[in-house]
Amino acid sequence: MSEQERGPVANPAKRPTIRDVAAVAGVSKSLVSLVYSDPEKVSEARKGRVLAAAEELGFRPNLLARSLATNMSDFIGILVADPVNPFFAEIIDAASLEFDRAGRRGLMTTAVLPKSGTVRRLNEGTIATLSDLRPRSVLIAGSLPDVTSLGSLAEDRPVVVASGLAEGLPNAGSVRTDDRKGLALLVEHLTGLGHSDIAHLGGVTAVGRSRAEAYEEAMTTHGLARHVHVQDSDFTELGGYVAATSLLSRGTPPTAIIAANDLAALGVQRALDERGLTPEDVALTGYDNSFLASIAGVSLTSVDPHNGVIGREAARWLIEAEAGNDSLPHELLIEPRLVVRRSSGSGI
Repeated sequence: MSEQERGPVANPAKRPTIRDVAAVAGVSKSLVSLVYSDPEKVSEARKGRVLAAAEELGFRPNLLARSLATNMSDFIGILVADPVNPFFAEIIDAASLEFDRAGRRGLMTTAVLPKSGTVRRLNEGTIATLSDLRPRSVLIAGSLPDVTSLGSLAEDRPVVVASGLAEGLPNAGSVRTDDRKGLALLVEHLTGLGHSDIAHLGGVTAVGRSRAEAYEEAMTTHGLARHVHVQDSDFTELGGYVAATSLLSRGTPPTAIIAANDLAALGVQRALDERGLTPEDVALTGYDNSFLASIAGVSLTSVDPHNGVIGREAARWLIEAEAGNDSLPHELLIEPRLVVRRSSGSGI
């Protein structure tokens, strides 16, 4: 049989197109496009024919092409402020599950360049690329160092910050732990063990300042305003180590230290170990209750902000905002809980 008699031979490497789906389903190309862009406008019968043809051909819509054609894509952009911190993984996992339940896609990228010295910089190239892809909405996990560089990415669509402040983003919402209640739990726990000279490591980032203010408030409530001491520290292990080294060099070091987060607390623990100090000498607490805190060799007392709840509620908020719900609050605070472990000792 001649090649002409056999007809055209399909190229197995060629990706099926919207035209191929239309041909197999016996409908127009525009109808296939409508099934993927606005399925509610298509009858169930015709939608079923299109989807069956798409499955037979192994077709999936090209998100980039669709975003260029419609000026808006159908995915959610996810920006992670600190991919090294395991705390954010729990938030992203919970949000991703919620997006999946709603039939939504998410595209995740790191928002910040690797740290150089003490400076964190927004990855403007990555931000520009994500903006060009035109996501329908944006989820930001954590606080970014320079939100003004987000440009139109944060202005033309719904934005929710999960476990961070929406400072500088007037149109964004925020879902985070209640820092005032979290620090109150820590100070109450330590004062209950007999501590009064309680120092805090933090105050550098927006969330760090929020927690430092909450620490000062809790100390004042317990009549310990004269013992308030905030040692500058970021949220990294190195930052915690450097801050603790300086703090412990004082003539009279504190009997308890509250670190801004669990990673910083690990740095504090290293500084304590180098000096042979145990939890009976200096009680230590963290914040975030990441999996690091529960490791047997660490056993860190920490505040659990309920990361899963934060991620789930942030995702739901975005989905509702996309649907046009204008009654959403500017901020949602999640009630934290205290998890007591060995690092805070048994008191003095």
